[in-house]
Amino acid sequence: MPLDDAWVSDRLPGRRFVWLESTPSTMEEASRLARAGCASGTTVCAEEQTAGQGRLGRSWHSERGAGLYVSVVLRLPLPPERMPVLTLALGLAAAEAIAAESGAVCDLRWPNDVLVDGKKCAGILTQFQEGAAIAGIGINVNHAAFPAEIAPIATSLRLATGREQSREALLARLLEAVDAYAALLARAGAEPVLRLFEQASSYARGRRVVVEQDPPLEGVTDGLDESGFLWLRLDGGARKLIVAGGVRPAA
Repeated sequence: MPLDDAWVSDRLPGRRFVWLESTPSTMEEASRLARAGCASGTTVCAEEQTAGQGRLGRSWHSERGAGLYVSVVLRLPLPPERMPVLTLALGLAAAEAIAAESGAVCDLRWPNDVLVDGKKCAGILTQFQEGAAIAGIGINVNHAAFPAEIAPIATSLRLATGREQSREALLARLLEAVDAYAALLARAGAEPVLRLFEQASSYARGRRVVVEQDPPLEGVTDGLDESGFLWLRLDGGARKLIVAGGVRPAA
């Protein structure tokens, strides 16, 4: 069923929305709008992405009418080096919105994954463009199945809860949470975001993981540094700061 954009616009008056039937990526359109000087909070939503962007150049499966494919332009008093902490804040926002609307229990996997039942349900991508942060958020909402190559690691709220969810209500909650966490970061700095992320994530501390680098690293997570990067305690006792590469549970 097509997303009822009028319902969402009425719920969030004063916010500029750009509604697209199909687009290569909402990130591309939001970046274009940022370069043109659009207001903070401008939100691009699509029914379908044909080249959805994931982290590290990966693609995001964007089935028509099944998920939320959203990019938000945020003009915050934050330097580009704060982008890692903003990614964590957006993960908190997505997890809060998902839990509040669907009742699903979420886990956060550093740096940008929201998990439900141990599988990826949502992902965050942040970019800095012309003095603005572009926040891309994809949530698997009403997908009934996934392609074979990602089916073992992906889920949707429909699969997790056994019922279809309102994309409109979830989008409204998501944008309200994005605004709240972005304001917290701008007002109070990184510390409360880092603390909340560690509380919400089973991956931030005390989890044995493999870091997807070349070559891969294995160790036990040991919290976040002040920039939002992940500390890893290696088996020999050394502590290494992970600034890039996703993590997965060690076998």
